[in-house]
Amino acid sequence: MTQPAILRPRELPTNDRGGGARTTPLVTRECGSTSMINGITAFDPGAAIGLHKHNCEESVMVIEGQAIAEVDGVRHHLDTNDTTWIPANVPHRFINASATAPMRIFWIYASIDATRTMIATGEERAIDAEHGHQSGGGGGK
Repeated sequence: MTQPAILRPRELPTNDRGGGARTTPLVTRECGSTSMINGITAFDPGAAIGLHKHNCEESVMVIEGQAIAEVDGVRHHLDTNDTTWIPANVPHRFINASATAPMRIFWIYASIDATRTMIATGEERAIDAEHGHQSGGGGGK
């Protein structure tokens, strides 16, 4: 039987994603999850992640600051605690709406084998691979 886990973001490694974004993986295959993954991504003022899509549903909650969620070509202003639900294969990205304050999001993917496909290049990678974890089963990202 897999054991429950208590995860403390301040004690976990954070991965620099470039462009002023840093991700701290939380629930992953490593802690025993078999059906979902989640984590926190912090954005410096004005930082953004490139337009991309996933092979599964994703939900994102703004946990600090203000964001712009660009979803399927439409920009939405989000305040702290606003939450998105994005179906599989819908292009989207998140942007820190502030030029002076940080922004953080909490994200959840509905699959342990979640992938990210960058719209500009078509490059696909496993979310696990982005975080330095081994990807088991399912297509690579």
